[in-house]
Amino acid sequence: MAIIGIVAVDRAGAIGKGGGLPWRYPADLKFFREQTTGHACLMGARTWATLKKPLPNRLNLVLSGRTEAVEQQEESVVWLRDRLSVLSLKDYLKCDLFVIGGARVYETFAADIERWVVTAIPLTVEGADTFMPINFLEGFKPSDSRLLEGELRVTFYERRGVETTVAKR
Repeated sequence: MAIIGIVAVDRAGAIGKGGGLPWRYPADLKFFREQTTGHACLMGARTWATLKKPLPNRLNLVLSGRTEAVEQQEESVVWLRDRLSVLSLKDYLKCDLFVIGGARVYETFAADIERWVVTAIPLTVEGADTFMPINFLEGFKPSDSRLLEGELRVTFYERRGVETTVAKR
């Protein structure tokens, strides 16, 4: 199992506005679905709340320290309280773990992420309120890139000194 960060960022590093994605690119959504289907997706409770329902054909892992959140039960959704409880699953998952946001979850798992899949959004969002850390790719090197519809470029990164094969779908 690999731990992979997947994110779309605008030119200023923004990833959110008002609790949601500040853009809608069907090609990016399709790419996200292709990359993550059949795998586990780790998200924070705020990101979970924006989804309205579990991501289909994926194990949805929701990180929340709130007791009432853990009491909610849905098929394909596992509520976890902290980083260690997520990492303890590593030996049991037979799939990759995609860290899908939000900003605090990316920050919490920064040291654990082995690869990044980053979609460059070709605009700067006015009034964006959630950003990736400026140095989130420090210690990573580009290994591949792909052009999607709508002038979107996806770049695959891997941690320096770690040779891995990036699975393409």
